Amino acid sequence: MKKKDLIGALAEKIGETKKRAEEIFNAFEEVIVDEVVKGEEVPFYFGKFKKKHSEARKGRNPATGEEIDIPASDKIVFKVGKAGKNL
Repeated sequence: MKKKDLIGALAEKIGETKKRAEEIFNAFEEVIVDEVVKGEEVPFYFGKFKKKHSEARKGRNPATGEEIDIPASDKIVFKVGKAGKNL
């Protein structure tokens, strides 16, 4: 399912136009990202979004075999909960 399809399904489910459903969906995405960036977990029935920190490490360029430094980074991950595993 693509984002466009998801917005269409949301519009149909809540009885709104696709444009309004897209505004709602985009605001929803922003809230999730803002909260996770602050370090908060965002729970759902089937799992939760949270921030994960990866330490700096050494890696290899697969094309040349040259060793490279991979910097530390933060990313958003989704951890499936008990309800999500039983779907």
